[in-house]
Amino acid sequence: MGILFDLRGAAAMPHTSTGSTTSPLPVIPGYRLSQVIGHGGMATVYLGTQLSLGRDVAIKVMLPEALADEVSRRRFENEARTIARLEHPNIVGIHEVGRTSDGLPWYSMPHLPHGHLGQRNLTGDQRRIREVLRALLSALAYAHARGVIHRDVKAENVLFDEADRPLLADFGIALRRGYGTRVTMVGLAVGSTAYMAPEQARGQQVDFRADLYSVGVLAWEMLTGELPYKGDDALSMALAHTQNPIPRLPPALRHWQRFIDRALAKSLTRRFSDAATMLRALDEVPQRDARREPVFGNALRTLRAGSRRVPPMVWVPLVLILAAGTGLALNLSREAAAPDGLAAASPALMGRAPSAEAAEDASARTDAAPDVGVAGTVPRAAPVSDADRHLADAERLLRAGQLATPSGKDAFAALQAAWAADPEHLRAPAVADRAVEAVAARARNAIVSGDDRTATTLLQAARRYADTAGRADSDAMRRLRAAVAEAVETRITDAAGNVDRTNALAALTVAEHLGLDAPTTTRLTRQARAIPDLAALAKRIPGGARVVRSADGVFAIANAPVSRADYAAFVTATGHSSAACRARGSVLRAVAPRTWDNPGFEQAPSDPVVCVSWHDAVDYARWRSERDGLSIVVASVAQGASVPARGDGPAEWRSDCAAACKQRIAAGRIKRDALDSRALDPRRGYEDVGFRLVHLP
Repeated sequence: MGILFDLRGAAAMPHTSTGSTTSPLPVIPGYRLSQVIGHGGMATVYLGTQLSLGRDVAIKVMLPEALADEVSRRRFENEARTIARLEHPNIVGIHEVGRTSDGLPWYSMPHLPHGHLGQRNLTGDQRRIREVLRALLSALAYAHARGVIHRDVKAENVLFDEADRPLLADFGIALRRGYGTRVTMVGLAVGSTAYMAPEQARGQQVDFRADLYSVGVLAWEMLTGELPYKGDDALSMALAHTQNPIPRLPPALRHWQRFIDRALAKSLTRRFSDAATMLRALDEVPQRDARREPVFGNALRTLRAGSRRVPPMVWVPLVLILAAGTGLALNLSREAAAPDGLAAASPALMGRAPSAEAAEDASARTDAAPDVGVAGTVPRAAPVSDADRHLADAERLLRAGQLATPSGKDAFAALQAAWAADPEHLRAPAVADRAVEAVAARARNAIVSGDDRTATTLLQAARRYADTAGRADSDAMRRLRAAVAEAVETRITDAAGNVDRTNALAALTVAEHLGLDAPTTTRLTRQARAIPDLAALAKRIPGGARVVRSADGVFAIANAPVSRADYAAFVTATGHSSAACRARGSVLRAVAPRTWDNPGFEQAPSDPVVCVSWHDAVDYARWRSERDGLSIVVASVAQGASVPARGDGPAEWRSDCAAACKQRIAAGRIKRDALDSRALDPRRGYEDVGFRLVHLP
């Protein structure tokens, strides 16, 4: 654990003269102290002379209450020696470490009287701003490589030497990696809140990216002349850094916005990963000099200077011609050089109405704050990169509902192009999440309604982008998978009610295009496969069967009545004794008895069995159910109605009963009375009545 330092720090103290003090100056062997040049909550800085070399130095002496015990003083000295080993042209070094005659720790460093960055106005001088940022990032890259985090990068800690080089000073609260987060008290983070990274303001563990955030604050301050966040006190300032959105730069500085967005990102994963990466991004910021003077202004002054020697009748027309030509050239150059959105806006400036597509593009851009334009309009900021343009296209296509089609002109194709142009664009995840949310709503409806083609196209597009951009585990994709799983389960439930196993399995196939987790896939597959496969069952019925879905339910009804051969197999297997085929007391019964195997007329094995009672038919269905492990019954009237009537076939027993179930219905034309159906005695067989089976799910 390192030494605790005051929230304000003391880096500016060697450079802000405060005059002498009535308190006695410390006594330090080898040095002559002359005056106090700065105060801090934990130290006082004195101007002194190193007697052995005769050079002016700044000496920081810790206050007694800052390091109250010997352990903390030794830790301070150890850290100061570590920082003294940082030898870099843009780091203010430490000359010597020691203790005063009173035992207070101190260290000496160069005296730099040329002020700090907070005392300079660099707005408009982007070249100089780049130089300062390069120097600071170079210094931090060097320190970070040696395990040292500054933790208090701010304008007052950027000093200038005799050659006007920027130097990073006061590593006084620097933290060597592995020592943990240091706080002055519970909940109060170390550092200066105006430049403090969100995680540092919350008192959490910090790494090198906290310093890079502070550099981002400095970049904003140098560009605009003010801090990105404001607050009346340290707490409100810290809350602004943790909660407020990243501010937008004015139009003239918009080409810096992407750099600022990454530097000030709240999330560590979206911030620059190291100083070297931030340096490369700085080099990619377009070179634009805000102080460049308009061409027309230069030309006009030249003409004015010569107007004393040229008659007005000559130079006035020249001025008018030059003005008109310059205005046209500026408009043309803007259309040629500006990003798509700016070029799209130029027709309005030229007196032409912009196209609908250009208007959509302009309304889609949200990467900068609006600027009040001509006639009170509030145009959006133009994109500043290819990725911005692709994201604007993605947002426009989202509004148009073109999520995944037509191929190549859809929102996900635009997102893919944006990722290819800039894989780390800060706005891309938000746009992608909106696209995924839209897919979740539309794909769910498509899955439930059975529109598998649409659902497949949507899910493939979302998954392809997520896999490419490394967002397969994003919150939006997790919500999409949950929505798809819910939709598939709804469809399987509906399919189970209709005994439509094929439909249920088709829903699972759609879900495979997204890739659900293994437990969810296993559960849904088990539900789908639990639905009976009526089509497969129908193939197992002798003579085949047809699957019927009606208001009375779903079933597979045999294409033909049970044949003599099938019934013979039943009698052979069970020894079943079938009912007589004529009524009791019939004269013909004794003379010529009729049975299923001798109905009184010739039959082939494949002909429908007759002369069997309703009870015989039920016994046969039960035997088949037990043998095949299926649910097989005698067809009802409603079920039998699904089979086309045949004039040449026998009537068939139905499971429906009549006369308090003392009789059963036989459907079909009965030969002797030509009726379509009638109630018969279920205990006897009839030479013109057979039966048909139904397989139930």
